[in-house]
Amino acid sequence: MSPIPGLSRVGLLGGGVIGGGWAARFLLNGVDVQMYDPDPEAPRKVAEVMANARRASSKLVAGALPAEGTLTFVATPEEAATGVQFVQESAPERMELKQMLLQRASTAAGPEVVFGSSTSGLLPSEMQHGMRHPERLVVGHPFNPVYLMPLVEICGGALTSEATKDRAVEVYSALGMHPLRLSKEIDGFVADRLMEALWREALWLVNDGIATAEEIDDAIRFGPGLRWSFMGTMLIYRIAGGEAGMRHFMAQFGPALKWPWTKLMDVPELTEELLDTLVAQSDQQAGAATIRELEALRDDCLIAVMQGLRGVGYGAGEVLDRYERQLFERAGNAVAPLDLSAPLRLYEATVPTEWVDYNGHMNDSRFFQVTSEAGDRLLRYIGLDEEYLTHSSYYTVESHVNFGAQAMAGDRLYATLQLLSHDAKRLHMFCVVHRDADDTVVATAEHMLLHVDTAAGKASPAAPALQAKLAELAAHHSLLPKPAHAGRFVGQPRG
Repeated sequence: MSPIPGLSRVGLLGGGVIGGGWAARFLLNGVDVQMYDPDPEAPRKVAEVMANARRASSKLVAGALPAEGTLTFVATPEEAATGVQFVQESAPERMELKQMLLQRASTAAGPEVVFGSSTSGLLPSEMQHGMRHPERLVVGHPFNPVYLMPLVEICGGALTSEATKDRAVEVYSALGMHPLRLSKEIDGFVADRLMEALWREALWLVNDGIATAEEIDDAIRFGPGLRWSFMGTMLIYRIAGGEAGMRHFMAQFGPALKWPWTKLMDVPELTEELLDTLVAQSDQQAGAATIRELEALRDDCLIAVMQGLRGVGYGAGEVLDRYERQLFERAGNAVAPLDLSAPLRLYEATVPTEWVDYNGHMNDSRFFQVTSEAGDRLLRYIGLDEEYLTHSSYYTVESHVNFGAQAMAGDRLYATLQLLSHDAKRLHMFCVVHRDADDTVVATAEHMLLHVDTAAGKASPAAPALQAKLAELAAHHSLLPKPAHAGRFVGQPRG
């Protein structure tokens, strides 16, 4: 069962760079995918994208992703759209091809199934021609890599219903994306028109011998690009105006709009000479790196930016934070029945390479991360959900970690948790981290948590429902022997 209500299976038309990215985005959110692509190499290409997406997603979100959906390749557009709740088209940018695919797929999909098109510039009003129930087509224009980039532009055509746009927003939001709902249909939408302006100017700089491809990229990635990733253009200029805001900025710099700083209204002829120059400079810039290595580098940079922004709850970081809260809620809803007569097996993880330190084994902080994740699972079990987090939570106030055996990259770990004691405000638990291959104990951790009213910023009694769930668990765990390391302190002999 999909963790996203009303979305268990989707149909994808096209498995190229964008279609493969969509497949990863859906599959890693636990949604099954039926994909149509006539390219015999599509399964291999999508599998490679999935490998990068799994790697990136495991680094992006701290919460546990749901069980991965299943991917099935089908022989026709009609098969891709049969029995699904949503369809995403990502064929090459040829109007006739997109119209043909949408016409055929729309004959097989139920009338309530929304169709999203990944087109980067074609008008949805034209793509609707010949579709059955054309009111359910909307542009859902993503950005590469689709499995990481949060932006998706939503643009309806002349026949698109508001209910279609609402459903598209709902689906894309559930996938951890930021839908940008456009009020008017326009060629290229918003983001591509802005990027196109910069691209045209870059072409002139290369054409006129003013800057190389690498110098142009350096001008962006070491300068305004860092700001664009979280503030965009308009807010930056407004801030540049100081206390007087945009009006002062325009008074200061508005006249520059008449200066010959740009050739925006013109574009150099794409001669073979210019094309050769661009290709040569781009090849030199990439060096010996393969496309997959460059993609992995790109993904790591995006992850670093988004996780950094998550810490301040702004821009793409705010979207990521909201997505992790959704994952927290879904995981809580999916908790399976547990054997209360033994320590609860609540969390599993495979040690990734980035958890390993210079000594070749898992870093100390990662053990705390594993035990913290297990603790979060316990909180979900007793009823701490997304709604509860709006006013209260448990905060860790004291911890003691004891290290046993080493854990290496690739080791599969699992954590068990025992409730030692609790009262209205406190929760005392003991976690044991095992290596799955041989059940060796690699670490233990003892945590004391305090229930807090987050609005008041002070300790408070947990809700009666949570206390009742803890009491039920305590009735079983009080019969278990006290763990050998419980109550230890730093420097105490092992005995």
